[in-house]
Amino acid sequence: MMRNLIPVLTVLIGIVAIWYLAVAPMNIRVSLDQAERAGLQVTPERAVERRDVSSWVLLANNFEHAGAGYSLDRPRLPTPQQVGQELWKTTGAMVMKGRTWSKRSLIYHGWITLRSTFWGFLLGTSIGIALSIAIVYSRVAEMSLMPWAIISQAVPIVALAPMIIVLSSQIGVDGRGFPKALISAYLCFFPVLVGMVKGLRSPQAEQLDLLKTYNATGFETFLKLRLPASVPFLFTSLKVGIAAALVGAIVGELPTGAISGLGARILIGDQFGNPLAIWSALFAAAILAGVLVTLLDRTQAVLLRQMGMRS
Repeated sequence: MMRNLIPVLTVLIGIVAIWYLAVAPMNIRVSLDQAERAGLQVTPERAVERRDVSSWVLLANNFEHAGAGYSLDRPRLPTPQQVGQELWKTTGAMVMKGRTWSKRSLIYHGWITLRSTFWGFLLGTSIGIALSIAIVYSRVAEMSLMPWAIISQAVPIVALAPMIIVLSSQIGVDGRGFPKALISAYLCFFPVLVGMVKGLRSPQAEQLDLLKTYNATGFETFLKLRLPASVPFLFTSLKVGIAAALVGAIVGELPTGAISGLGARILIGDQFGNPLAIWSALFAAAILAGVLVTLLDRTQAVLLRQMGMRS
């Protein structure tokens, strides 16, 4: 346990240290603007003169004002402590006040995003598995479907999301839930497709020949050999797919003008110039993705143990 924990903590400490070091140059311009308004000496003296000066030069010439960048109300780059405080204020503090489902609570917004993620994940996984079976059992399907599946991933989701939303409204599908789920499915299906194709083709020729000697049908071969062999590959793909589905749900909230969901919180924070709201929503999304991947990982371990396989 400790052997696995130490490298993770080492990387985490390194990230936090770099983050703290980056706060000073990122926030130095805002700090100098405030210092100028307070009548303090800054170099250069006027904001228009500081516009073309690099942040590193400003930091070197005004190092005494660097500390103010760690306590700004609206910093360009908040400190980890500020993000943690904002995250607690919009989650744990809300729970303690009995306002868990308040529209200011990230738990409420996380649940809105999670619903679209779940439906998109379910749809994308179903499509990915169905296409993988077709590709494995049909040469024509492989030659026709796989190239288009690969090409589809070259289309930027940010450009595709508004098109999906417009088309959904044109065909009479109202509401934002369906377009978000569709965008999630779009990002989710490809890793599942690739993983399942690899898994269904993982049995060796000797194993397939053995089932033929037992006069097994194609369906029996699928159920008793190909499908069990693909389970480890499937769960690996699902862990990638669930994270992609969450990203799709968040992206789907941005062009819809949604007022609920983690994507909406990010958009509102950007529109009102509140970086803390953006960062707290980003961290909430990261935590949610971690929980979902962990649940799939534990499910994989239990299922493979019951199947007599190593996770």
